[in-house]
This record gives sequence, C-alpha cells and structure tokens, in this order.
Amino acid sequence: MPWKAASTMSLRYEFIRLAMNETANIRSLCRRFEISPKTAYKWIERYREAGEKALADRSRRPKHSPARTPPAVEQKVLQLREKHPSWGARKLHARLTAQGYRDLPSVSTMTAILHRYGCIDRQEASKHQPYQRFEVSEPNLLWQMDFKGDFPTLHGRCYPLTILDDHSRFSLGLIACANQRRETVQQHLIATFRRYGLPQRMLTDNGGPWGSCGNDGYTELGLWMIRLGIALSHSRVCHPQTLGKDERFHRTLKAEVIGTRFFESTDHCQHCFDQWRTIYNFERPHEALAMAVPGSRYQPSSREFPGTLAPIEYGSDDFIRKVNAKGDISFRGKFFRVGKAFHRYPVALRPTTTDGIFNVFFCHQHIAQINLINDIQSS
Repeated sequence: MPWKAASTMSLRYEFIRLAMNETANIRSLCRRFEISPKTAYKWIERYREAGEKALADRSRRPKHSPARTPPAVEQKVLQLREKHPSWGARKLHARLTAQGYRDLPSVSTMTAILHRYGCIDRQEASKHQPYQRFEVSEPNLLWQMDFKGDFPTLHGRCYPLTILDDHSRFSLGLIACANQRRETVQQHLIATFRRYGLPQRMLTDNGGPWGSCGNDGYTELGLWMIRLGIALSHSRVCHPQTLGKDERFHRTLKAEVIGTRFFESTDHCQHCFDQWRTIYNFERPHEALAMAVPGSRYQPSSREFPGTLAPIEYGSDDFIRKVNAKGDISFRGKFFRVGKAFHRYPVALRPTTTDGIFNVFFCHQHIAQINLINDIQSS
C-alpha cells in the first residue's frame, strides 16, 4: 500500500529511524506503517545513499518527453487564444489547421494546454452543454432577424440589428443602429437585400418594428417584406429559443465584441462590428458546421431585390375585400378583424374544405382564418 497522505515526510523519517535499528523487524514495521516491503526497502536504500533529503517525493516527470507538445506549438495555441479569448480548443484547432499548421496536438491536448496555462474557467465551461440543432437544407430558405439588447456608448445608445442565414449561420447584417424605428430597419434591409438577394422566409420575434404582441400581429414593415415575396414568420410569444441561432449569435457577439471594449459612438461600434463580422464569417470555425466557417456554406440568393413593388393581384376565384381603418373586413354581412396594418389594402378570402371557414391572404401570406358559423377568426 502507499504511504498515507498525512505527514508523509514525518512518517517516512520515523519508519527509517526505526528500520535502521539493528534489531528491527522490517516486515513487522511494514505492517504497522501499512506499506509494502518493496516500498520500505526502496526508502531505506535512498536514505543510505543521500540521507534525509532523499525522503522527499521525486518528480515523476520523465527526463525526455518525445510526445510532449513542442513549446513553439503551445505558443501558437496560446497566441490565437489570446486573440480570441472565447474560442475553445475545437475552434483553435480548426483555425490553426486552416492556416496551414501541421502536426498539431489533438483537441483534447489543446484543452489540456489551455487548462495548464489558466485559460479556462472550469465553472464557466461546465455551463455549456450540447443541444439538438435544426437547420433548413439550403442558404436563403430562412433568415433570422432580431435586435441584440442595446447598450450605452459615450454619445447615445447602440441597438445592434442582426440578420443571420439559418442554414449557413452566415452573418448577413450586423448594423449598429441608433434606434429601432421602422425607417431605420427598412433602410438597412434594402442594403442587405441588394447585396445578398431575397430570402424565401424571414423569422422575427413579435416585437416592433416587424411584429406586434397585440391581436394584429403584423406591422407596416412586415407588409413591405410580404409584398417583396418574402414569407414572414413570428416566433412564439415569450419563446426566444425559436430564434435560437440568432440568440446564439448574440451571445457570441457579446462575448467577443460588445463585452470586451468601450465604444464612443455608433460609428465606432459599426467599425468594430465590420471587423468582427469578417472574422465570424470567414475565420472563426463554427461547431454547428463541423468546424467549417459560415462563409464556406453560404452563397447569395438568386432572387434579386426589385426596384419597385409589384402590384397586389389575386385569383379570379378569390373573394376580395378592402380592410377598413379599424383593421376589419366585411364579408357576407359580418365583420372580421385582420389588423390595422392592412388598412386600405385588399385581402383575399378563399374557402377551405370545411363549410363556412375561409382562409384570408395578403399577397401570398396566410394572415387569418374566419368562421362564418361561429363568427370568429384566428391568425
């Protein structure tokens, strides 16, 4: 058995002094000190060679470690970690590989290096658990859009507007806005659509300026996107996980940019955002993409942004109704609400397979369902 942990040096010294007695029974002493005869004779031999100092523990580190990571490689790992403090071993390994470095240590060894040099907070690392992911099959089938929580600068507040492609995690827009008004968002969406084309569908939360937590649900900005041919989806109320990829992007943005520096103005924010967005899209390995970068999986949409909005047209079999100032339509002697955002616009009613139930459409978007029998409607 090994020596007991308590007062190891004192126990060894006491054992040696007793064992050096000419009349000592070594095996009896071994039983009393709960050590093996092999261990006992080892320490007796060491004491005879070097005296009391030989009783201290010797380093178990080998004189030669051919498998140890070379110091130069450790420094490359630590330098990249210093440049990107929130990156873990998997991202560091993928990025160094992409930069052309060969004979790199394994991811687990890189993790050990980070631990050895105090780069990892064990308590913080334990919070991150794997989770199941869902993504659409191609770029531009679905974009997610939201505002990151605002923060102060020396000259006003900054409201980061983020637009993310669901399939590739490519950051299509990271804009430092001075407000959350419709005009501001629409201006930046136009620039984004001109550069990357139109998505098939846009997912947002229920807040302004693209949604409403009230009964109406739609806003002027939402109607503009629908008229562009974009299907509009809103997340469930009080369920931010529906926008999970954009929410995760926000966490990364805070960890790597917002939480690490002070900003003078929205212009200063935008300058930093632009620099980091390039790193995020083309340098930073993404774990959800098998450590590929988002830029490797993204390509612009073939649907170009139109110069003007197309006229609203419906089929010859549709029942067309214009929405009044209250947000209601009249159909077969009854009023049904579809939302104030549709004021002055025509909507189409189409019968379902169930008698008395009609679906309501604005352009291509299904916006409500009405029940003539029960006088109710649902979105």
